[in-house]
Amino acid sequence: MKIGWNGKIMRQEEAVISVYDHGFLYGMGLFETFRTYEGEPYLLERHLSRLSAGCESLGIRCRLDAAELRSWLRELMAVNELPEAYVRLTITAGEGVLGLPAGDYEQPNMLLLVKALPAASPSLYVEGRELVQLRTRRNTPEGEVRLKSLHYMNNIIAKRELAATGGAAPGAEGLMLTREGWLAEGIVSNLFFACGGVLYTPSIETGILPGITRGRVIELAAGLPAATAVKEGFYTWSDLQEADEVWVTNSIQELVPVTTIRDESGRCRRVGNGQSGPITRELLSAYREDTKR
Repeated sequence: MKIGWNGKIMRQEEAVISVYDHGFLYGMGLFETFRTYEGEPYLLERHLSRLSAGCESLGIRCRLDAAELRSWLRELMAVNELPEAYVRLTITAGEGVLGLPAGDYEQPNMLLLVKALPAASPSLYVEGRELVQLRTRRNTPEGEVRLKSLHYMNNIIAKRELAATGGAAPGAEGLMLTREGWLAEGIVSNLFFACGGVLYTPSIETGILPGITRGRVIELAAGLPAATAVKEGFYTWSDLQEADEVWVTNSIQELVPVTTIRDESGRCRRVGNGQSGPITRELLSAYREDTKR
């Protein structure tokens, strides 16, 4: 497999990161995950905007050019013979002295990784998946807004808890709550639910990641024929139990319906009629149509 490293393409075993890179030593780094449609990265400018804002807040001096990245990505996909790709773009702070710095990082590293898109059965978008309430609580952001940073221990602990959950259906997603008990987000997804024709999603103020797909879905909901209202706020597991529809979003799997929710004690509840609901289907259709533009 070939990888991208600081604008070049090389074999993965040739790429070397210094043991003094502060991405390794202190987790000072950020990443974006996205996918291509017909070979082109979807919502790339939004991903780069979030990445740039995060780098600025961390003092990582990094220039990101969408046109250059598109060209680099096309070349990398070609040498790996990938017509479509799951893409991860990572920025690490770069090499520094041992100890906590006060100044900016002037020479960051940029890593571009691709792999084949995971196969998703069409039945997933009809029959949905299970959402499991986790005991692992969503940690608070390091700053005012959560960054998509290299600090991913909380998510990995949650993933390990989900894997150890007896009886969880294959392909289930885990849902973390805040320390206060508010609905937060999935291990790799943002959460939405609908009740009485109104859409709800946890507020960014709960400490969740401001997901790129989450933001686009909120915009698309406003453009539906029914002009569905979206409310962002603080919600509980009890609110979720009353939902007519539930779905989760991320940049790779788009919108995935949730048809079963399982609480911490293992009690399960079917959502709606046990299949993707009308709002979820309409939003997924609008989202996929948007990827063609």
